[in-house]
Amino acid sequence: MNQSPSSPPRPGAPQGPKPDPARPLEQELGSQALNEALKSGFRVIHWLMILVLISALFSGIVTIQPNEVAVILRFGKAVETRGDRLLQPGLHFAFPYPIDEIVRIPVGLSQTVQSTIGWYATTPELEAKNQEPPARDALTPGADGYLITSDGNILHCRATLKYRITDPVRHAFRFREMKSILQNALNNALLHGASEFTADAALYRRKIEFKEAVIEHLSERIRSQELGITLDPLDIQVAAPLSVRPAFEAVLAAEQERSQRINEAQADAGQTILKSAGESNAVHSASLAASNQMVLAVAAEAQFFSAQRHHFEANPKLVSQRLITETLERVFTNAQDKFILPAGHPGVARELRLQLNREPVRLTTKEPQL
Repeated sequence: MNQSPSSPPRPGAPQGPKPDPARPLEQELGSQALNEALKSGFRVIHWLMILVLISALFSGIVTIQPNEVAVILRFGKAVETRGDRLLQPGLHFAFPYPIDEIVRIPVGLSQTVQSTIGWYATTPELEAKNQEPPARDALTPGADGYLITSDGNILHCRATLKYRITDPVRHAFRFREMKSILQNALNNALLHGASEFTADAALYRRKIEFKEAVIEHLSERIRSQELGITLDPLDIQVAAPLSVRPAFEAVLAAEQERSQRINEAQADAGQTILKSAGESNAVHSASLAASNQMVLAVAAEAQFFSAQRHHFEANPKLVSQRLITETLERVFTNAQDKFILPAGHPGVARELRLQLNREPVRLTTKEPQL
């Protein structure tokens, strides 16, 4: 049977330890130390809470860079600020995550997407040195990319797309993997362009048209999907397979020489035609001037004879004598000596003697005597 702690000890039972008079003091000191430790802990927790609160307040200050805008999602829903859901560059306030989430949209940056098909296998080291890998007899499946042209040949093609975001909200919230979408569209545009051109046309003869076809197809797909971006100029590289490139270059050199000779021949033909045309025009102008001059002279003579006609019909002898006189005056205008002989008798010979001056003696230089 257990003994109650309040019941008095029975006679003969063993006595317990006697109470120590110093124990209350130790308990009091322990209680004081515990109280001090608790107070110190509460002060540390108090300051920690203050620091956490200050950190939370400062963490809500958001800085939007000059080349970007942002949207605040509060519990997943876009928040409008000053009537607009877009935060412009500057300082803004938002509650800490997970209450608010900041979605930054780089609208001022030009972003780049590169095609993943159509180019031969190379290494970053060779790319950095702008060198090509050694030519191989055949392409390596899974490593070398290529495009099939409309004439059944193959060529290598690589395109780099640069774009800017023009509709930030649509770009950020309507599509999850924008770069993957653009990369697939770029690959599709290269395949479509290669299927419409022969290898020779895409490489040399219609290279610009091939690039324009790729750009047009890509732009059409982007417009139809309303991706909220605008394209910068597209960089497209087209190359022949490495193993047959010397043959392509030889054909290209022959084509260039042929074109050069055709251009030279056309230039010579043009110069010859121009020269002939000039000479023809000169001859035609000279003949036309001579013809006009002759016509004017004949017209003047006809006018003169028409004017003299009625005088001649009235007195032919007088007109004849006047014309002879006028002719003699015209003939003797520049003559230094004039001799007029009277009319002789018919059938009687006459003699005319003229005394001319002797010719002057020509002076010669006297040769020196040796």
